Amino acid sequence: MTVHMKASADEIWALLSDVSRIGRYSPETFEAEWLDGSTGPSVGARFRGHVKRNGIGPIYWTTCTVTACVPGREFSFGIGSADRPLNVWRYVLEPAGDGTDVTESFQLADTSLLRAYWAVFGRARGRTNRRGMQQTLDRIKAEVEAP
Repeated sequence: MTVHMKASADEIWALLSDVSRIGRYSPETFEAEWLDGSTGPSVGARFRGHVKRNGIGPIYWTTCTVTACVPGREFSFGIGSADRPLNVWRYVLEPAGDGTDVTESFQLADTSLLRAYWAVFGRARGRTNRRGMQQTLDRIKAEVEAP
């Protein structure tokens, strides 16, 4: 999912890589906090997110690890084990015209359990993820483009 924002890549990256702000943008993850003494993004830094799945529940905490951290260009994190994340969420920023194109994506680990899950629930979960990515990016856009 890509959204054009009339703002610099550095300004946008500063918002989306600050996990303490995630509740302002995400329709599912309503809060997050850095772990292990981390105070900001860096590869290997861990944080936990408080998730309200599908916006209705169940509600749970999940541990995440930053997997890419290039200011103004990319921020990504894996859900679950640092060495074998179940899912990776990625933001890529590309300067474009009067601002920046911001692409959010997710990739599931290639495991038999997740393939089975996606075969049964994939269509509905895929719609939910796409809708959530659109909402997240639209909310970031509204903030960076506010007068």
